[in-house]
Amino acid sequence: MIGPYISLIAENTTNAPYVLIGTGTVIIVFGLFGCFATCRGSPWMLKLYVMFLSLVFLAELVAGISGFVFRHEIKGTFLRTYTDAVLNYDAEDEKSLAVDNVQSSLRCCGVYNYTSWLGSVFYPANGFPLSCCSNSSDCSPQDLRNTTINHTKVYQQGCYELVTSFLETNMAIIAGVTFGIAFSQLIGMLLACCLSRIITANQYEMV
Repeated sequence: MIGPYISLIAENTTNAPYVLIGTGTVIIVFGLFGCFATCRGSPWMLKLYVMFLSLVFLAELVAGISGFVFRHEIKGTFLRTYTDAVLNYDAEDEKSLAVDNVQSSLRCCGVYNYTSWLGSVFYPANGFPLSCCSNSSDCSPQDLRNTTINHTKVYQQGCYELVTSFLETNMAIIAGVTFGIAFSQLIGMLLACCLSRIITANQYEMV
């Protein structure tokens, strides 16, 4: 759902998807290693598993805190990149399609309001884009080019406030899920330590 917004926020090509896929793969490998260590009943392997979980836990904690701390910076970046996307809109490139997606899905037009389009390279020849239409059945390209009536055919609210509110809501959900997973890993670390101690104690008793 946040794909179009991320493509607008990212000023340069991002490797975030690959980083997330790599992180997920590493966590799966750690999980399998933990299962293997438990089946083998090996204390040193369980301790190694706890160390792996500790690193993942710290990484998630840092990521969650960073996202919360820099959320205002993300809003500032979005304002800058979204304004640039509107001003240089051509209805064809990736950022222009992302703008259309945002406007049609959130029922908004422009940055703060529809007047943001007046300074765009698209407006002089084409008027407002079709994604600004408040009623698609009563909104034609000719209407959007007609400066007398075009402002009555489009959404009056801008997209910036709606998008930042949407992002903040989803960030809260993502942060909650992240901290929930981190807490479950904390329990996993505790159980692995207890199991390692029990196995070690039993080995000493056998000796």
